[in-house]
Amino acid sequence: MFAGVVKGAVGFAMPMIMISGISSILPAETALAMLILPTVMTNVTQALRQGWRAAWRSVKRFKVYLMVGGVFLVIGAQLVPYLPSHILLLIIGAPVTVFALMQLFGMSFTIAPASQLKAEAMIASVAGFIGGMSGVWGPPTVAYLTAVDTPKREHVRVQGAIYGLGAVALFLAHLQTGIVSTRTLPASALMLLPAGVGMLIGFAIHDRLDQAKFKKATLVVLVVAGLNLVRRGLMG
Repeated sequence: MFAGVVKGAVGFAMPMIMISGISSILPAETALAMLILPTVMTNVTQALRQGWRAAWRSVKRFKVYLMVGGVFLVIGAQLVPYLPSHILLLIIGAPVTVFALMQLFGMSFTIAPASQLKAEAMIASVAGFIGGMSGVWGPPTVAYLTAVDTPKREHVRVQGAIYGLGAVALFLAHLQTGIVSTRTLPASALMLLPAGVGMLIGFAIHDRLDQAKFKKATLVVLVVAGLNLVRRGLMG
């Protein structure tokens, strides 16, 4: 439920919170299986909250990010047996944390409109590659959307579209690995209710935040997410 509240308020961090919390009392594979259905459901809800037309406009606006990220996600997934994912987690976690802290302490970092398309493609390639390797593509995506001053509703809507596609891919991939099975699906389905209730609470919080407060809340969660990636990277 707490993961749903955070997800509804700022648009991301549900898998991070669920895997961290549930794996402290259950095996990590079970925790991973339990988060899959809530992740798919909340991202679809998030993407379509203002209707499919608004979602489609956001997809068209960030089509380069989606296409480049998707290609590099597939590439990264193929390299899982050959590259240590904990090194990649460190590589992305440290810069994301530094970026968010700089923003929180008033040091501005923006991307000029003339450079936006190039930056979008570069960051999408990094996010997709890391996502394919480790299942983590949220922090670089949020950092990019924040750097280009995306309005809060579109910020959350675009995240829903990007993560929703990734969550479906994760679901299909783990059908093959056996993580998703007739044994684990009921447990994941049980998580839909608390995740959905939490997300409704989060949406109410989101609607009360102005753009400045939303950006600050996003950066705080981004710092936590970045530090968590660094922790996972250091633990190997």
